[in-house]
Amino acid sequence: MELGIGMFGDLSFDQTTGQYRDAGVKIREILEQVKFMDEVGIDVFAMGEHHRPDYAVSSPEIVLAAAASITKNIKLASGVTVLSSSEPVKVYEDFSTLDLISDGRAEIFVGRGSFIESFPLYGYSLNDYEELFDEKLDLLLKINSEKNVTWSGKLRAPMNNQMVYPRAKNDGKLSIWRAVGGTPQSVLSAAQLGMPLVVAIIGGMPVQFKNLIEFYKQEYKKAGHDVSKMQIAVHSHTFVSDDPNVIDGYFNNYKTQVDRIGASRGWAPFTKMQYEGGRSKDGALFIGNSKEVAGKIAYLKEIFGITRFIGHMDVGDPSHDILMKSIELFGKEVKPVIKDL
Repeated sequence: MELGIGMFGDLSFDQTTGQYRDAGVKIREILEQVKFMDEVGIDVFAMGEHHRPDYAVSSPEIVLAAAASITKNIKLASGVTVLSSSEPVKVYEDFSTLDLISDGRAEIFVGRGSFIESFPLYGYSLNDYEELFDEKLDLLLKINSEKNVTWSGKLRAPMNNQMVYPRAKNDGKLSIWRAVGGTPQSVLSAAQLGMPLVVAIIGGMPVQFKNLIEFYKQEYKKAGHDVSKMQIAVHSHTFVSDDPNVIDGYFNNYKTQVDRIGASRGWAPFTKMQYEGGRSKDGALFIGNSKEVAGKIAYLKEIFGITRFIGHMDVGDPSHDILMKSIELFGKEVKPVIKDL
């Protein structure tokens, strides 16, 4: 079972100045953090894509390429590439280039994303929301599996016996995962295509997703795919500290970011009771000391049979030193427990 860390590049907001924290500083901190992840044995780093003032990273592939030059072993993934508003040819080109730079460590997590800013930004209509993703995924998978691509769809110009360069290391094939938020149709599509699955569990109780993951396994097998190659990951909000004061204080970071997003979605303000409920044994927040976090990941392994867990660690932009300590504990104390499962 692999352990990974995901980030979105959250930027804290200074009420005094009315400004978000400097994005350049944040990105340089992320690179230092990824280098440290590699040193403490983290298996995967996933970098998200957003097009908003409260996130520093709109081009994960650029940050991952920079990370490739200062790391040796850690896999480097987008988390996620918003494929509906991206060009599949360019996505493959960017990540195959990253794959060559990193000597075969590039992965793509494709999804619809949880925000819609990229659609008007890149000139796409939300009326085509579903069809854009399905069509672009079909093209990306075809580019990934075939050297000479002939393809046609409704929303993009056709390709006729064309080749996309450069080709990735593994006979041109990148590892492409389907990231989902819990929609059965998306899970069904991933299973039928034989794609590895990443399930974002950021609220409620993880056990509520058991039927969904069993559905994926069932449909994956029904579609005739090799069950020994099945990969399932869970991506959840995570933070590790053995100092109870740090965990208690992290509530403020978490609440600030959740409330900022929730304000545009009609959510009620996030409460301390919700925080503590999420941190409980059955909750979806993997926030606590090393033993608590390791125990909750072990529980996911038991109920789901997952092959990878990705702890999303920078919600609310915690300070660099505290985040570095969280990474250290995740690699040096949580990972050994999980490896022994």
